[in-house]
This record gives sequence, C-alpha cells and structure tokens, in this order.
Amino acid sequence: AGKGAARATRRDGRVPGVIYGDKSPPTLISLDPRDVMREASKAGFFTRLYEIEVGGAKHRVLPRDVQFHPVNDKPEHIDFQRVGASTRVRVEVPIKLENLDKSPGVKRGGVVNLVRHAIELWSNPETIPPRIVIDMAGLDIGDSIHINAIALPDGVKPTIARNFTVVALRAPSVSKAEEEKPAEAAA
Repeated sequence: AGKGAARATRRDGRVPGVIYGDKSPPTLISLDPRDVMREASKAGFFTRLYEIEVGGAKHRVLPRDVQFHPVNDKPEHIDFQRVGASTRVRVEVPIKLENLDKSPGVKRGGVVNLVRHAIELWSNPETIPPRIVIDMAGLDIGDSIHINAIALPDGVKPTIARNFTVVALRAPSVSKAEEEKPAEAAA
C-alpha cells in the first residue's frame, strides 16, 4: 500500500488498483494494462459488473474510477466498488439515440439537442442498463423527450426527482447573411 508500492507495481508493467466497499476492508490488486485498456475503451464500462478473483476469493465489483497518465494515456490506477446482493449504486448510464432517419423534424433540417449525454440512476447492480435507448421516430421540430417518457427497468430510478428534458428537436438557426443570399438571387 502507498505511493512507493504503486510506483513499484507500475515499474513491473502492471496497473495498481483497489477494491473497496460492502463493509469489507479494502483489497489492493494489480492488473494487466492491456486488460484495463480493452475494457475501459468499451462503451458502458462504468455500468458493467465484473468478477475479480483475488487470493481465491471472488469479488463482484463495479469500476468507479480510472486514472490515466496525462501524456501517454496509459492507465495509472483503477478503483472498483465491491457490491453485494442488496447494494444500491449510483451510476451514470449513457444515452443512445435511434431512428433519427425516421424523424420528420430531422428530415426537415431540425437540430437534435442532446441535453444530457448520460443520466445518473439509482439501481441494483443486476439491473443496471448498459445504455438508455431513445427512439426519435415521429419527433418533429419543437418536440422534446423528458425522463418520465423513458421506460427504465424495474428498480431503476433517476437520482433527480423532477421531470427533466433529455433530448429536444429544435429548428435550425440560420444567420442573416445566409438568409440574404437567396433574397438577392431572387431579385
């Protein structure tokens, strides 16, 4: 444990880390940096449950933080939260938009304003959705989708109690110089 041990672990080509939580003492680990990079580059990394075996004991964990080197972007440290069957966790789940090509507002030149790229949720570890999919089919300019209109799995609820906007479809903004060009051409 400590700065010296973490540096020694990095010199050996490994990534130091810690598993904490679930009313158990912290467990220090080291991981292969290729495994950390492969998993961290996947979408929904922080919403995925992992099982890590340390000294014969298996730990169900959620990744909580990865620290990267500021110059070479190699992982420097990783934190995992140990989760039990009754644990409720707070996670940020990314948003994915579907059927943009079936939206009349987008076809007419509307601009999609993704107000939130991720939504923070309270959830049991087993019911964490990997992403929240929003169907844009049928949306016209001026329409918006709020959190209450999105179907979430049972036992999953947003951390914010109010009905906030997630995505909106707005009219395109056109500068006056672009508006004057067609008027000059018509004259």
